[in-house]
This record gives sequence, C-alpha cells and structure tokens, in this order.
Amino acid sequence: MSQLPFDPLLAAIVTPLAVALAIALGLPKRHSIRLAYVGFAVPALLALHCWYHFPAGLGADYAFTSSYDTGLSALGIGLKLGLNGIAMPLFALAGLVGLAAGLYAIQSGAERLKIYLMLLLVMLGGLMGVFASIDVFFFYFFHELALIPTFIMVGLWGGRDRNYAAMKMTIYLTLGAMLSLLGLILIYVKSGAGSFDLITLRHALAEQPLTGSLQKYAFGLLMFGFGILVSLWPLHTWAPLGYGAAPSSAAMLHAGVLKKFGLYGLIQIALPLLPLGAMQWVGVLAVLAAVGNVLVVGLITMAQRDLKQMVGYSSVMHMGYAFLGLACLSSMGAGGVVLLMVAHGLSVALMFLLATSIHHRTHTFDMSEMGGLAQQTPVLAAFFAAATLAGIGLPGFANFWGELTIFVALWDYSRVFTAIAVSGIIISAIYGLRAVARVFFGPASESFAKVKTEHPPADLRWSEKLPAIILLAALLFIGFWPKSMSDPVNAALHPAWPAPGGLPSTLVK
Repeated sequence: MSQLPFDPLLAAIVTPLAVALAIALGLPKRHSIRLAYVGFAVPALLALHCWYHFPAGLGADYAFTSSYDTGLSALGIGLKLGLNGIAMPLFALAGLVGLAAGLYAIQSGAERLKIYLMLLLVMLGGLMGVFASIDVFFFYFFHELALIPTFIMVGLWGGRDRNYAAMKMTIYLTLGAMLSLLGLILIYVKSGAGSFDLITLRHALAEQPLTGSLQKYAFGLLMFGFGILVSLWPLHTWAPLGYGAAPSSAAMLHAGVLKKFGLYGLIQIALPLLPLGAMQWVGVLAVLAAVGNVLVVGLITMAQRDLKQMVGYSSVMHMGYAFLGLACLSSMGAGGVVLLMVAHGLSVALMFLLATSIHHRTHTFDMSEMGGLAQQTPVLAAFFAAATLAGIGLPGFANFWGELTIFVALWDYSRVFTAIAVSGIIISAIYGLRAVARVFFGPASESFAKVKTEHPPADLRWSEKLPAIILLAALLFIGFWPKSMSDPVNAALHPAWPAPGGLPSTLVK
C-alpha cells in the first residue's frame, strides 16, 4: 500500500497527537500555530497517499492491508492497523475534513486558541485511529479519545445553551458508547476467539456462529448503541442541540466524521458477524429510519428558522437514508451507505463552515433577519448554493451516488420505504433552497438592511475559502468519478454480502 519508509497509518494517528502534546507542554503561541498546520496537514496527505496506493485487487472476507502490528497482545488486545475497502474511504474522509476544520480553526481567532487547537488535534488523532484499527478494542478506544474533546469544546467555546447541550451530549453519547461496548464484549466472550482482532473474530464465528438468540441480543445492543451515536430516531435529540451550540470546527469534525463511527461499526462488525441477529432487527431499524429520521425529522427541519439548527437537523435526517441502506442487507445497500457517509461528511462539514461564515457577517443565525446577502458576498453565496445542492443529492456531487445506490437497493427491499426515502429529496429541496433564497436573495429585513448600508459585509477571505474549496473539490471529484470510491467498496463487500436472492449486487461503475 505504501513505499514510504514509515507506516503511514501510524504516522497519521501519532502526528496530530504529538503536536497536541507539544502544545500542551507550553510551546509558544506562534510556534503552536505553525506546528498545528503540520498536525492537520500530515494526516490528510497520508490519507490521500493511502487512497492512491490502495491495492485494487484487495478482496473481501476481511482482507485488510495490514500495515502495522505490534505483535504484542494482552487479553486478546493488540494494536493492529490496516485498511480494507470499507475503511479506506472513511480514513480519507477523516483526513480531508480534519484538514478543513483545522485550517478554519487556526484563523478563527478563538479565545485560548492554543487549547482549542490542542483539543481539535486530539480529536483528529482519535478519528484517524478509528478507521485504521483492525483490533475492535482500539476501534472503540480511539472513538472515546475523539469524543472527549467534543464535550470540552462545546462547554468552553460553544454558543447558546452550551452547558445544557454539553450535558445532553454527554449523557446520550455515553449511553450509546456503553451499549455498544456491551455488545462488543458479548461477541468477544461468546465467540471463544480469545481476541478482539476483527479478522480472528470473523474466522472464529464463521466456523462456530453464535446462536440465533445470542445474535439477536448482541445485534440489538450494537444497533441501539451505535444508533444513538449516529442519531437514530427517537434517540437523536442530542445532535441538533449539540451541533447548534458547538464551535464550528468541532461541529465539522463530529457531524462530518465522528458520527460515522456507528454506521461504520454496523457495516464492519455487526452485520458480517451477526447476520441472524441483523435479520431479526432490520424491520425495526427500517421503520425508525424511514418514519422517524426521514419524515418526522425532515418536517422538523423544514420548520427551522435558525440556520445552524437547520443544518443540524438535516444531518440527522440524512442518517435515515444510511440506516435504510443497511436494512436492505445487500452489498448494494451497504456500499451505498459507505458512499453516502463520505459524501455526507464532506457536505455537512462544508455547511457548518459556511453557516458560521454567514453568522460572522450578519451576527445572527436567524434566517428571517437576513436577506440580500449575495450582493455583497457572491463567493459565499456560490459556495452555500453548491453545498445545498450537494446535500439535496444533485448529480455531479458525491451525495447523488450514495443516495441513488441506496434507493436502488431499497427498491428490492420495500417499495413503501423507497417512496418514503425519495420523499426526503423533496423535503431537502424545500428547506435547502428556501434557506438559499432567504439568506442571499430574499429582501433584507429592516434591521439588516440598515447594517448592510452602514457596514457592508465582506466576502469570504482566503482563510475561509481554502477549507471550503477542499471540501467542495472532494464532493465534485467523487461526484464525477465515483469509481474512485466505489471500486474498493465493491471488492470488500461482494463475496461477504449476497444481495436478495443470493445474487451479487454491484455499485456504480
């Protein structure tokens, strides 16, 4: 996978953590900021390097490019790093969103900037570790490492209701983490493998599968545990509140990347290891996702007048598509979920970045108090319109391929759920295009018109354009060349994921 003289996965994890440690040890502010650029850039460059050199012929049955293994193990736990076709796109996502969030944070002028950057770097290091870990224990450990800075950042740098939001996030996400941990421990104990290594668990359970009742309990724990972390309805209320209060870079990393931990765990661990348990729960999952996430949360999103809250609720709504894709129990459905995770991560991070840039110019998130902003900020308007169209699923953006693939797979599963899912596109178009109209092209409110006259808002600075360009370019690149992501996902899923009727189902070509 790499011709580098060092392990790129280990370096991508260690670099931001080492920079965070250097800042914590009292590095002067000027040097801290310079070093922070390295801490955010290196994981992104290494992630792109791994993507470029990822072997095209790598197959399924947990075929990982094992790049680092300590060879040491205690209680079946050992640090082992590698990527397969499912992990690789998300590893690249973490690097790109981390770079964009880091660049935006450095120029944010936040109080106690050194601590802010230090926590963000710890969060990034944990995220790189999540998708590079083959050992299930370290998969969970790195998630917790990335999650802790989120609570601190919301509590210290958050906006309105930040203390309540931080507390609610802590309660919900801790509950989800505990339920998923119980499910993982149950698999470890009952498998008899004596190891948390994902490949070893896979082989052990292939030879001696768990009973149907055990699979049902284990999958239920993982579904609801991971589901809470992904904001499965009705256990989703922490997400819009938390994202609304979170500082922009933290919201970008959490909604864009960390939130994908639960979906990744279901695809990489729960569904392959517990197929009988999955069959007993997918009906419940489909109903909660279709009725709750897509319809109920979609209608709530339409009612929002606060721009950042609208972005937060839309993020919850689009997770409904991902859960529906998993409910299909097919390679096409699971592959569509991986594509959608990458696309959603890029687009929602871009939306949070632009929402904050709008706030800096209008000093409000209330869309009814804005209007006509495109005259003074045409570049900002263009970026926001593009991000909105990507979120809707317009062809040419990565989101289109993820949603289309899920809809096709869903058609074989249920025509009713397909109709509900497709109705989500209409809902997304209504709230998204209405936001564009109100913020940029609608008549300005009396108070905002006065402010624009006295202090005309400036367009995006290059320090804001650059992270936005990174995210938008990635959305367009995958949108015009989906094979860059779909080919490795296809190779990883096909033999292990029979479609309905036992026939293989391919992703977009």
